[in-house]
Amino acid sequence: MTQHQPSRDLMAEFEAAYAATPPWDIGRPQPAFAHLAETGRLRGRVLDVGCGTGEHVLMAAEAGCEAVGIDIAPSAIRRAEEKADERGIAARFMVLDARHLASLHEQFDAVLDCGLFHVFDDEDRGPFVAALAEAVRPDGEYFMLCFSDEEPPGWGPRRITQDEIRSAFSSGWRVDAIEPADIHVTLRSEPVRSWFASIARV
Repeated sequence: MTQHQPSRDLMAEFEAAYAATPPWDIGRPQPAFAHLAETGRLRGRVLDVGCGTGEHVLMAAEAGCEAVGIDIAPSAIRRAEEKADERGIAARFMVLDARHLASLHEQFDAVLDCGLFHVFDDEDRGPFVAALAEAVRPDGEYFMLCFSDEEPPGWGPRRITQDEIRSAFSSGWRVDAIEPADIHVTLRSEPVRSWFASIARV
């Protein structure tokens, strides 16, 4: 496990979530990302930002990709490494704040984001997108699942509009699609109404 220097406040918040099973840790890939693997959309080098306990990284590795996962919570990364060992899957995991992807000095063909974009406030959204621009190679793709503004208000993170996504990725990116999708959670049987965005680096 490689240790970088993430925000202490964010690290503490997400580390605390792993004292139990957090709502997003469903023990399997989200259907929208599983479909990417099944249809051959994942290729080459794949990075999962906010990888949690590693299900999407392990999925990408099983699909023949060189797969890397980062998360701000050390407990999540430890569990992801355990899963990789248990399943005999070669993948790389490290503790890292996704706003500091440039410190990797690496580029990827695809970046997966399940529920990270909607965590950032307005101040942090720009630095995160700028960090992504350093990590995604030209013509590479960023696939993102986030809570939709069609999900009723209440528990969970902020709801995101399509306009917010398009605005955040208006420079240096091409938004190819934003489609309704589901995020499955442990808190209820009904999935969360979400957006699945396919965004290319130009």
